[in-house]
Amino acid sequence: MDFAEILFALFLVVVAVVSLLSNVSVLLCFVHSAEIRRQVPGIFTMNLSFCNILITVLNMPTTLVGIVKNRQPLGDQACRTVSFLDTFLSANAMLSMAALSVDRWIAVVFPLSYATKMRYRDAVCMVCYSWLHSLTFALVALLFSWLDYSQVYASCTLHLSHERDRVKFTVFTVAFHSASFTLSLLTLCFTYLKVLRVARFHCKRIDVITMQTLFLLVDIHPSVKQRCLAEQKRRKQRATKKITIFIGSFIICFAPYVITRLVELLPSVGVNRHWGIVSKCLTYSKAASDPFAYSLLRQQYRKVLLGVLNRLLRRDLYPSSSGHSSSVDTEHDCCLQRVN
Repeated sequence: MDFAEILFALFLVVVAVVSLLSNVSVLLCFVHSAEIRRQVPGIFTMNLSFCNILITVLNMPTTLVGIVKNRQPLGDQACRTVSFLDTFLSANAMLSMAALSVDRWIAVVFPLSYATKMRYRDAVCMVCYSWLHSLTFALVALLFSWLDYSQVYASCTLHLSHERDRVKFTVFTVAFHSASFTLSLLTLCFTYLKVLRVARFHCKRIDVITMQTLFLLVDIHPSVKQRCLAEQKRRKQRATKKITIFIGSFIICFAPYVITRLVELLPSVGVNRHWGIVSKCLTYSKAASDPFAYSLLRQQYRKVLLGVLNRLLRRDLYPSSSGHSSSVDTEHDCCLQRVN
């Protein structure tokens, strides 16, 4: 194992730890908050976190062993199972991100009719479609024995074992990435750019009202006016920054791997092992960044997570067998009421 592969292994360990802790935190918030469970986006977030946890627990360790030992990490049957999950979970995660973008688009562009356009059962149907879509491609790959260990990516993943199947494998690979990556990317671009357009429109209206107010308040201190103008600028930048993170992270994490898988379909093209591992590790890094992009940075999730941590700490500090003061109970109960 050379120096580059040591760096890849260390990076993958860090990604796995962050991904596991952050995605488990999201599921804890979902379990402990009835309000989050009642909200439609919570269904998509739970599905995404569930996929990310399975990727972290099953796929990342096998890739890590493949990098360290430079050989197939598991037996043939176990490797095919991990390959099946890799195909299924990666497509499911992409479609979950697309579903979240559709939900936000409806919430921002059609706020008055959101309750009728995006109902709880609609979200469940979208998640069911995501599972059926992903399961179909994974089963097709299993049927044609295209699930195996790939030395290029040091992973149990889609792999062409026999040259006689190259045409079928090419058609399948193009269809798989078109129906998963490309479809999700187009959905993200369409929905989030529409959201950005509406956000900028509202920011412009607020700016006009603010400027008219500042113009009428002729005696206002110049520093106050400056702060108002600075806040207008920050408001515009925040909207653009969020959209850039959603779309940009999706492209950066998935595009190198997808493009590499498509390029290697050409018979005369060989993929460097180091680049293959890098592209695969980038897809894993999305599992670590998703909880922060979609959940944990929101105030609602932070409050719920803080309440869960306080409850766990209280249980450790004040076991049920020992008594403690009523003032501590009162403060803790008030804290939980504010959180929930």
